[in-house]
Amino acid sequence: MKIVNLPLRKSEIKKLKPGQEVLLNGPVLTARDAAHKRLVETLKLKKKLPVSIKDETIYYTGPTPARAGQVIGSCGPTTSARMDAFTPALLKNGLLGMIGKGERSEEIISAIKRSGAVYFVTIGGAGAYLSEKVISSKVIAYKDLGTEAIRRLILKDFPAIVA
Repeated sequence: MKIVNLPLRKSEIKKLKPGQEVLLNGPVLTARDAAHKRLVETLKLKKKLPVSIKDETIYYTGPTPARAGQVIGSCGPTTSARMDAFTPALLKNGLLGMIGKGERSEEIISAIKRSGAVYFVTIGGAGAYLSEKVISSKVIAYKDLGTEAIRRLILKDFPAIVA
């Protein structure tokens, strides 16, 4: 498997091939529907985002609370198509990577290609296993959203496939 260090660089994204299995290492943001909606609303109002998304990767997950001794609770991927309405605006503002599960619309596939970004899929139904690949977790924005708050995770050998 190919090791992919985060944050991503466009030069590295160009080397990736669809279907390629990778291990992701480094920082990502988490965001689901509610956080995406707020981010895009903020952009529409031409206000500053609470966290920069330039050159970032967003993992579509809403982790469960961590138990004693854990870094994070279960953190499986959410269905990526639910973020499709928000993705073009985030790509235009520098987002380079997304991690989730499931197919993307033709419009989003085209937008990802035009922006030089990448979409990774990971294992649905394996949230407990994937939580073992998270070595650090910190809420950094929208704390009021609970499990849907934006977090900064540090991943270590997180399995994914270039989609």
